[in-house]
Amino acid sequence: MATQFTRNGRKAMLWAQVEAMRRGESYVESEHLLLGLLHGEETGALRVLDQLGLDTEHIIETIRMTLKPAAAGTRVETSQLSPTAKKIVQQARRETEQTADDYVGTEHLLLALLRGGENGVDRTVGGWDEMKTLGLTYARAAGVLSKIRPEAIYYPSDNGGVRAPSRATLPTRPAVAARPGFLKGRSLLSVGDLSTDEIKALFELTREIKSGRTPKNGEGKTLALIFEKPSLRTRVTFTVAMNRLGGQSVYLGKEEVGLGTRETVSDVAQCLSRWVDAVAIRTFHHSTAAEFAKTASIPVFNGLTDDEHPCQALADFYTILEQRSETAGMKLVFVGDTNNVSLSLMRLAPRLGTHFTLCCPPEYAPPEAIVREVSSLAKAHGTRFEVSHDPLTASDDADILYTDVWTSMGQEKETARREKDFARFQINGDLIREAKDDVLVLHCLPAHRGEEIAGDIIDGPHAGIFDQAENRLHIQQALLAAVL
Repeated sequence: MATQFTRNGRKAMLWAQVEAMRRGESYVESEHLLLGLLHGEETGALRVLDQLGLDTEHIIETIRMTLKPAAAGTRVETSQLSPTAKKIVQQARRETEQTADDYVGTEHLLLALLRGGENGVDRTVGGWDEMKTLGLTYARAAGVLSKIRPEAIYYPSDNGGVRAPSRATLPTRPAVAARPGFLKGRSLLSVGDLSTDEIKALFELTREIKSGRTPKNGEGKTLALIFEKPSLRTRVTFTVAMNRLGGQSVYLGKEEVGLGTRETVSDVAQCLSRWVDAVAIRTFHHSTAAEFAKTASIPVFNGLTDDEHPCQALADFYTILEQRSETAGMKLVFVGDTNNVSLSLMRLAPRLGTHFTLCCPPEYAPPEAIVREVSSLAKAHGTRFEVSHDPLTASDDADILYTDVWTSMGQEKETARREKDFARFQINGDLIREAKDDVLVLHCLPAHRGEEIAGDIIDGPHAGIFDQAENRLHIQQALLAAVL
């Protein structure tokens, strides 16, 4: 039974909420769900209705005649699913078992509504008798769907038309078996260390672990955490992840180890290789992590360097996949500095079919070598990469808006200048309005509310920021399970 909704499915749910709010209703009922399905153009539900020869406008008018008129000044600011509507959504997920789909589309919502109406689920769709008279029944809709498979046929292309997509645009099982140990003995210093199939397998393993199916291949094993930089998320999530796999961790701070000062990086790597089973290293220079991994005979994870933050980027794209059911064709706009997070994201995005825009002040643009590298990746994978200096223009039609602090660790002396240079580069209501209606807002944290992102956006309906933070735990647990 699928759980992830297509983009059209999510938009239908949002329109259903709008229909309820316009009428001052605090709850989204089945009537509102049906009206929500009738918005848009080339959706699965509308394709089914078209094949049945039904006039969408006539159906809308029929449904609206059954609803009580909206009283003046009664519009509410938010509406939630009623118990009946929740049953309909659950039934839509069950409908995917009948259609053998791994996503929930508008056609599944339509089938669920029709099945609910025929079975008399609590409060049925208003105008149900009229719908039957028009020939809108579950059996007819299911029959049409079995022939045309609408959501798979009518899918928005990048230029606004329609195309028949590859199933790769939807969550599918990876070619690499997603099982514990499938990356046994491997290190992760950069997102480029994993193939696209291995990333998909990692996401599949993450999904399994997050659902409660936790392997215990960490029993009797130890993870060492070498941190030259302070951390909340990386330290806690790696520690908890190792614990859940049945193992333990040991924390080694900057003063305790003294990489390259108290003793050489190579010597520390060789010692730890004889004592522990894996290392997560968080340091300034990427070359330090690279030298450590080259000497060590155990898996080494990059917990953050000045050049990359691969664990963060993987958790980010897992969050996008989880909340948007796809990564291919999405437009991700990073508003902020060329830092370790944006560098990992721009290197990972093309391989998952995501268009990437970096929006920053001109003097903070990536070096030409990075631009050539990522542009080449984008071309090879059929995606777009661009650098913009206008936040409003860059945010136009964005699926994901992402930001990070303006001043990273080690740049504290530049704080005053950066605050001035990045003053226009804040994710706020203006950028949200330029993006798509269901834009997802992400931030790797910690956040400086009121600087790179407005506080009401962090706590608003578009934010997936704390889901991101949670997924750091699950992705790192999957990584540990994969290499041990």
